[in-house]
Amino acid sequence: MYGWAFTLAIVALIAAILGFGGFAGTLANIALVIFVLALIGTIIFFVLGFKAAKSIVS
Repeated sequence: MYGWAFTLAIVALIAAILGFGGFAGTLANIALVIFVLALIGTIIFFVLGFKAAKSIVS
């Protein structure tokens, strides 16, 4: 998902340079939403993995 967010951000940057402001803004917002969702998912899986590893060691 981080790859999608990065790709959309690059496409938004190129679109902004070429003068497609509305399209670039939309892509930037989508990239931001995907990045935040990926970050939340990463944190959740990190916590779940830490708890699972802690229960195995104990």
